Amino acid sequence: QVQLVESGGGLVQAGGSLRLSCAASGSISSIRNMGWYRQAPGKQRELAALWSRGGYTNYKDSVKGRFTISRDNAKNTVYLQMDSLKPEDTAVYYCYVAGRDPDKGWGDYWGQGTQVTVSS
Repeated sequence: QVQLVESGGGLVQAGGSLRLSCAASGSISSIRNMGWYRQAPGKQRELAALWSRGGYTNYKDSVKGRFTISRDNAKNTVYLQMDSLKPEDTAVYYCYVAGRDPDKGWGDYWGQGTQVTVSS
């Protein structure tokens, strides 16, 4: 089984910073993508930032220049540095991994979610 352990959410004032981390462990032999989706109350889950094999990154337009995604390959961990946070960034942030289980093949895996709240 693949496990994703997230940390780093919390409450911060507008203009502040938070750093999320997500570590993938278990029976995962290869990773194609690691990233973060977010879901605000009453809204659909949306991509915030994504790292892809080869070092490519993709960001939601509204977070470009404020969020930075990075990955520690040795630790199978992805980080999301969030700066200049705005109240509209308030959401539950979910870690996402597209990875390969040697027995099951490629699959999509999700973390349990971590709350990020930005006060105005």
